[in-house]
Amino acid sequence: MPLELDNNEILITDESGKEHVMKILFTYDNEVRGKSYVFLYEENDEDNVLAFSYNEKTKELNEIEDDEEYKEVEEVFNAFNEDPKLQEAK
Repeated sequence: MPLELDNNEILITDESGKEHVMKILFTYDNEVRGKSYVFLYEENDEDNVLAFSYNEKTKELNEIEDDEEYKEVEEVFNAFNEDPKLQEAK
């Protein structure tokens, strides 16, 4: 899924060709996997956060399909939500 980044916003195009302006909640790098991840939400739907792996070279978002990888990403998201210091650092 190609994207364009501008001021903590990403314009993504879904599978049906519809464009969505998404806000970046936060990003993180997993050194062991050698991957970067981004957590996004639409401004009018802050409760629906989506997570993707992000390829810096190709500027593409990729769905997380591996169950173990998704579980790790979910744990990072939960830690972010539970720690006000992490939320301030974004």
